Amino acid sequence: MSVEPKLIRFNQTVLSKYNIYNSIFMTLPFDAVTKTGVLLPLFHETCKKGFENGDDPTTIVETFFTKYQARRNKQSQINLLFRFIQYIERQVVLFDAIEDAAFPVVNNMDGVGTLRNLKGSAMSEGKMDELKAFLEEFKVRIVLTAHPTQFYPGSVLGIITSLTKAIKENDLSGINNLFGQLGKTPFFKHKKPTPYAEAKSLMWYLENVFYKTFGDIYNYIQTNIYADGKKHNDIINIGFWPGGDRDGNPFVKPKTTLKVANKLKRSILKKYYEDLRDLRKKLTFRGVEDKVIRLETIMYEYSIDLKTKKAITLEEFIKELFVIRNLVVEQHQSLYVNEINSLINRVHLFGYRFATLDIRQDSRIHHAVFTTVIDYLIEKGSKSFPKNYHDLSEAEQIEILSKANDDIEDLDIFEDEMVKNTLKTIAIIKGIQDSNGERGANRYIISNNQTALNVMQLFAMLKIVGFKDALTVDIAPLFETIPDLENAPGVMEQLYQNPEYMKHLRARGSKQHIMLGFSDGTKDGGYLMANWGIYKAKELLTAMSRKYDITAIFFDGRGGPPARGGGKTHNFYSSLGPTIEDKEVQVTIQGQTVSSNFGTNDSSQYNLEQLISSGIKNRIDGEKNLLSDKDRAVMDDLAETSYQTYKDFKSHPMFIPYLERMSTLKYYAKTNIGSRPSKRGKSDKLVFSDLRAIPFVGSWSQLKQNVPGFYGVGTALKLYEDRGEWDKVVQLYTNSKFFKTLIDNSMMSLTKSFFDLTKYMSKDEEFGEFWKIIYEEYLTTERLLLKLSGYDELMENEPTSKASIEVREHIVLPLLTIQQYALKKIQEFEKAGVPKDDPEKVIFEKIVTRSLFGNINASRNSA
Repeated sequence: MSVEPKLIRFNQTVLSKYNIYNSIFMTLPFDAVTKTGVLLPLFHETCKKGFENGDDPTTIVETFFTKYQARRNKQSQINLLFRFIQYIERQVVLFDAIEDAAFPVVNNMDGVGTLRNLKGSAMSEGKMDELKAFLEEFKVRIVLTAHPTQFYPGSVLGIITSLTKAIKENDLSGINNLFGQLGKTPFFKHKKPTPYAEAKSLMWYLENVFYKTFGDIYNYIQTNIYADGKKHNDIINIGFWPGGDRDGNPFVKPKTTLKVANKLKRSILKKYYEDLRDLRKKLTFRGVEDKVIRLETIMYEYSIDLKTKKAITLEEFIKELFVIRNLVVEQHQSLYVNEINSLINRVHLFGYRFATLDIRQDSRIHHAVFTTVIDYLIEKGSKSFPKNYHDLSEAEQIEILSKANDDIEDLDIFEDEMVKNTLKTIAIIKGIQDSNGERGANRYIISNNQTALNVMQLFAMLKIVGFKDALTVDIAPLFETIPDLENAPGVMEQLYQNPEYMKHLRARGSKQHIMLGFSDGTKDGGYLMANWGIYKAKELLTAMSRKYDITAIFFDGRGGPPARGGGKTHNFYSSLGPTIEDKEVQVTIQGQTVSSNFGTNDSSQYNLEQLISSGIKNRIDGEKNLLSDKDRAVMDDLAETSYQTYKDFKSHPMFIPYLERMSTLKYYAKTNIGSRPSKRGKSDKLVFSDLRAIPFVGSWSQLKQNVPGFYGVGTALKLYEDRGEWDKVVQLYTNSKFFKTLIDNSMMSLTKSFFDLTKYMSKDEEFGEFWKIIYEEYLTTERLLLKLSGYDELMENEPTSKASIEVREHIVLPLLTIQQYALKKIQEFEKAGVPKDDPEKVIFEKIVTRSLFGNINASRNSA
């Protein structure tokens, strides 16, 4: 049977269904304001025609009220705008659910990049042994972070899941009820969630998605690729940041970390209990049933009370499962043996931890904490630290730190809260390992890592506080800024040359975890330089690590959009070549990316398999992905030109004022979507270095300008056009899959831009010229990306993704218009010196804040 092209499948199963269900949705009366659903299409048409005619958002909104709602007073107009916001954000939910339901139809679940496709290709080419060897050493780890870019509260996520199921089954009655529920369920959080609440929210995905999909993927590999009944490499595993990420979040306390670790353990024990309960119904055989009932009872009580005397170790649990399986094979004709194997495989993948809880803190905090600790130890007559320690050179301090063997038993002796909490967190890691297994918490990430001393300070603290006998924790320096990326190889060599640190690495399997920050790298250096800087850093770090017989394990701190390292991630990993260590793909998944890429079993399985295949593809292509010296020179030149262009842009006197006064930046803190502050520093004044990547990138996205995803790219390309060397860029684009992936992802940023929305700013006395600078760079980049790719329109090679973006942008056009209308009103109030607490001004600020939700969710990877 022939299969329709992907775009046709999208139009049939997504777009057509959305139009049908949306027409039903628009007729539902959600509130006292009558005819809201009837008026929204009229407002949408007014927005569309208005922007086509060159009107500004204020004119568009006022035209609508004059033409269609002339009798409304000011308060009634405001009320209607709020109702429009409520309708639109629910339309986004509807589209999400329809797209999720259609995922396995639109995407070929057995196509390129899936395990079935990989197996088929390997078999036809006689390369099954090579495939097995690769899968035996390769790993994919996705790490769920606590970053606040998920605007849907848990109740709405539950509705989306139910709605997706109802749409799949064409259950019109159920859909209608869910529409009603959706209309009455609030999207807005009235107070910020606690870190523990964030953790529980993300655990929903562990329990309802990843437990199944991880198991299914591993079962397939075990059964269809190896088919030998032996235990093999746990190719997929999961990391977890909520409750352990202390960087810039004062609300994450040691007790939070322990509470989250305990919740993770209880959650996985509950999943085992549920599986055993199902098995009990099937394994009703003599000599087997009683053993299953016993394990079921133990897991149930253990999941409720982690201190129950009936608890058994993980090893004992696995041993019991093997006893049951052997009895079934030997005495009961292997009935239901696949179900038993499935549980054994999941226990192999998740242990008693469910996910590995990472700990993260900033190097500057560590330095302050460690200075206090050393001062205390010196005062107490430490044998490790001399009195003149602080006056010694960095090399001398590192030598002392590597051998420090002091012991601090009572951590409450320190009065400073940060010192106490940092040290207690270290002590808790050891406790989590004792309870959940070593992999329950065995990695500590140092943000803003700049020197080898940063690493060795933590190395010493870990040993002094919790790991005197054996340090069972991997220390992962995080290099983020462009200068730090350039210095990273030197930092690592200094560490590799330290005998004590090297001894630690040998005990950890000769592996060094190194995290690289795409988000802050882009904020600091711009799109091209951040990606190229990380690529070169990985090459140098790989070479440096191999020189000392160490395997570098790269962990990429990626966000959702291309501007923060997102976009088509699997294309990126399949393009790296042999000069970058590729034994593992480790990547952060956060916010909307969790729900959009891994929110359903289908999308989760598909995207996980794509990540696995990206590693295989990179290994197969190998030499093809190597950049020639000529291509490297062009890439270097493009990145450097782009970097200077971006730096000049950041240095523009209007850069910070524009973000502060013309964007939604300051409103992110009011959305109550995350537990941590929206910036690192405590200053009332906006300092760029304090600004977090998420609100920075998200604010440009709300403006529909997406500056971090393209700024500097056009100028860099134009330089080659002006010099008559365009052929060199074309050659790089043709030869380098890595560069092509960057260009494709930048096209996505351009596609999601809409400068007609803010064209009114070009006439602003203060910011007009600055807006024009951004717009000119956008036009230059768009023109040259089309010229380079040979496309007639952006994302021509990805028509389905482009179509999805277009529908989403179409849905939120009225929302964007309302937001800009409100921002303009606020700007007028501020110019007129209206007080901050003016009731009318406060109302418009609420409109801006409320409009953030739908815009972010519609983009799916905007922050």
